[in-house]
Amino acid sequence: MPRALVVLLALALAWTSSPAWSHPTAPAFTLRLLDSKKTLDSRAYLGKSVLVVRFQASWCRLCVREAPGFERAYQKYKPRGVEFVGIQVQDTAGDARKFLKAHGATYPAGLDPSLTIANRFGFKGTPYTVVISQKGEMVARIHGSADEARIAKLLDPLLRPSKQPH
Repeated sequence: MPRALVVLLALALAWTSSPAWSHPTAPAFTLRLLDSKKTLDSRAYLGKSVLVVRFQASWCRLCVREAPGFERAYQKYKPRGVEFVGIQVQDTAGDARKFLKAHGATYPAGLDPSLTIANRFGFKGTPYTVVISQKGEMVARIHGSADEARIAKLLDPLLRPSKQPH
């Protein structure tokens, strides 16, 4: 085989298997949880759990409409090892607590009033949902509607048991 062809084949193989095709790594963050002295550290989930991060606000109509579905998704997937966190953006602690209480939210939640965490994730408005794999990769970033069914379509493939060779 001519040397030029071998070089081209090697380059093609390297290009198709390069990490450029992988998902971007999620930025690590810590979040002080509302009504708690606890802090959530996203790095604690690496290698252990899928993490769903929802940037939302009490004043966001779509967030209000989808809040019950987000809680149902949390209840459905928590036993399967998926962690959820609500990050209230541009909200006061009081407004955030009212929002969470009104929708029966039981998932961990904290405040990001000045968008410090949100901007590191490419935030462009509420709601914004990010699914982070066990490897720490952002496998989905959804600007806007991410209802219960859409969250399920993203999570189910991540949780399927891998097929073992016979």
